[in-house]
Amino acid sequence: MKSGFVTIVGRPNVGKSTILNRLLGTKLVAVAPKPQTTRHKVLGILTEEDYQIVFTDTPGIFKPKYALQKVMVKHALSTLEDTDLTLVVVEPFRMETDIVEKLSHPAILAINKVDLLKNKPKLLPLMDEYQKFKLIQEIIPTSALYDKGIDELKQELVKLLPDEELYYPGDYLSDKNERFFAAEIIREKIFILYGQEVPYATTVVIEDFKERERGKYFIGATIYVERRTEKMIIIGKGGRAIKELGRRAREEIESRIDHPIYLELWVKVRKGWRKNLQDIREFGYG
Repeated sequence: MKSGFVTIVGRPNVGKSTILNRLLGTKLVAVAPKPQTTRHKVLGILTEEDYQIVFTDTPGIFKPKYALQKVMVKHALSTLEDTDLTLVVVEPFRMETDIVEKLSHPAILAINKVDLLKNKPKLLPLMDEYQKFKLIQEIIPTSALYDKGIDELKQELVKLLPDEELYYPGDYLSDKNERFFAAEIIREKIFILYGQEVPYATTVVIEDFKERERGKYFIGATIYVERRTEKMIIIGKGGRAIKELGRRAREEIESRIDHPIYLELWVKVRKGWRKNLQDIREFGYG
């Protein structure tokens, strides 16, 4: 049996979460076109007959501007120390020297989004540059969007796993509960539906999650924003925007838990919460 921990790192919006979902064969973590969608460290557990990979999806590594971003980057960097392998995800448009220089464990490099590279021969010099780093064991071109290179990536990860017994029961998919994923689904839909800065000023707290023996489950969630204008944008004219948000979130949550739900959403203002460490900890990011 081979089992080990694999930390996924890279800049925001390079496709880390999409790659994780592809490797697991199911949608576990939130994905959206906007950068910095991932805020938490999330374990994704892949168990097969002869191996188990415990993935850690991390927030992107970037230069933070306020307290919440500092906490996110700190979490991402801390996972580089406590892991068996590192999966570094980069884009094919530039070298990420500053990230690979932080490596302290053997790593596999996934050059993602190669479907966007018009001049394929340019990929070879980039791969040559990355091969100069001794901790990088393999370099795999991938396109997570089109599920290209994912099987090869998985095979190479398994080869480097240590010989260990299972860390988690074989039916575990994550260390997070359904309340967490319900909040993440709502937050993902906010990132998809609303433009500009609004999604970054929001967080979602599940206030109630009642599983009933008969009828629909009840989920009550509060969406926190920083300004009253953001609250009005989330709600929309005549409540149309929040109704669409609720519809999309409800459908995905129902699909995930395989049970009908009644989803109730509230919007509240918590001024400057992203810059307040107490608020950040209260909302589960500390």
